[in-house]
Parts: sequence; structure tokens; C-alpha cells
Amino acid sequence: MLTIIESINLSEKYLKERGISEPRINAEIMLAEILSCKRLDLYLRFDRPLKEDERLKYREFLSRRGNNEPLQYILNKTEFYGLEFYVDENVLIPRPDTEILVEEIIERFSEIKTEIKILDVGTGSGNIAVALAKNIPSAKIAAIDVSEKALQIAERNAEANQTAGVDFKLVDIFNSSGEIETHNFDVIVSNPPYISKNNLEELEKEVKEREPLNALTDGGNGLSFYERICEIGKTALNENGLLFFEIEKDAEEKIGSIMQNHGYKEIETKKDFAGITRIIWGKNK
Repeated sequence: MLTIIESINLSEKYLKERGISEPRINAEIMLAEILSCKRLDLYLRFDRPLKEDERLKYREFLSRRGNNEPLQYILNKTEFYGLEFYVDENVLIPRPDTEILVEEIIERFSEIKTEIKILDVGTGSGNIAVALAKNIPSAKIAAIDVSEKALQIAERNAEANQTAGVDFKLVDIFNSSGEIETHNFDVIVSNPPYISKNNLEELEKEVKEREPLNALTDGGNGLSFYERICEIGKTALNENGLLFFEIEKDAEEKIGSIMQNHGYKEIETKKDFAGITRIIWGKNK
């Protein structure tokens, strides 16, 4: 029977031939998951043969990864802001860049003792809402999404992370019938579908073919959600309430103009770890 090190070496070769980036790391992570150990531990027992059930499970994982299924979906988990989240094909995989959005809000509100009302638009896996709830003790959060399956996952993640103070609701913001417009939020935050239809083909294959399309793009110019959320914010936000967005590369002028056109003031931006402007926010005046 194949040993751990033989299995890793063969798996690395298999994934490399199929164009998977970082094939050895992928091979190690999947095998460590199956064996319920850390990656380093694989090399401490490198000559241990794989059991039949382990070998079959590993083959399944490798086949899925070789067909461009994201590693996070195979493992059904990912880390975001120091927390573990369940993910599958019904939700967008949380990215490190979005942690910058969360961090900016936490820095502003974590020390405030009075209740902070926050609306998370397009919550997906619930990563933004759950991370904010864990780090802002006074936060009362409404998290909305148009997908029932996504909301089920978000609720699962809130429970797994022992998060109180998050209310998940099924809402289509383009047909919301006043469900959220008349609330008095202190913060609205969103990482909306912002990839334009023309830019979809530039995405990695496993992203554009495997992650939910409606979480990536609005099917048009990538601006419709920003327009609608800005519109909602004018009545849903308190006076001087803050509207936060994640944005794609080189979009700050377009999104900034949309916010200004809707009357938002004191607009600011922040760059990600690669020096790309990644978030933008402004005040409801």
C-alpha cells in the first residue's frame, strides 16, 4: 500500500498536470484533513501506509480538486478573521481582502458601549456579520441575502462561532418593499457582486465556473448593487451613519461618484495588502 509520502508525491504530480496552483500544498492539506492531523505531522509519519478508506477518500478529493473545485468547498471550511466558516457551492468563498473591510468597522466601533445597529447586505456565508458580531460587543446586526441556501449556511456559521446579536433575513434589495429602508442603522456594509459581465472571463477558472455566479456579478456593468444600496442607505441609515463597500480594482472613482450623487459625504478609501484600493466608505448627510 502507498505510504503518506508516496501519496503526496503522486498527488502533487497529478494536480500539477491539471494546472492546479501550489499542487503540493493542496495535496498536503487534503491528506491532513483526511488523517485529522496537521500538515507537519504528515512528515513525522511519512512512511505510514494509507488505509483503504483513507486512500479512497483521498482519491475522491484529488479528483474534485483536479476538476477545479475550490479546496475550500472540498474541505467545507475556510478561515476568515481568525474564525472558521463552513462553505459550499452556495456561497462565495470569503477572501482575505474582505478582512480589511471588517477591520475598519471594528476599529471604529469596538469600544463603543451603546448599541450599534449594522446592516450587512448580501451576507453570503455570514462571514462579515459573524466577524463583526464577535468583535463589536454592542453590535446588533441584520444580515440579509436573496438566497435561502446562503442564509442557512450563514446561520450555521453564526451558531458554530457562538455568535449572538445577528438576525438573518431573506430579502431581495431590488424588491424589498420597504423591509429595510425605514430602519435606523448606524452602519451599512456590503461586499456586493461587483465583477462586470465583460470582466468575468478574466477570473480564474475555478472561480468563474465553481463559485455562485450571482455572488460575483450583477450580469451588467457591476454597479447596480452599489446604486441600489446607496439609495437604500439614504433612508435606512441614521444621520451621519456610515456606508461601507468592498470594491474591485480601479473602481474607486466610479463608486465614489455614485456615493456622491446620492449625497454621501466625507468619502474615504483604504488599500489592501497589494496596494489596491479595496474599500470605500462615506457618511449619510
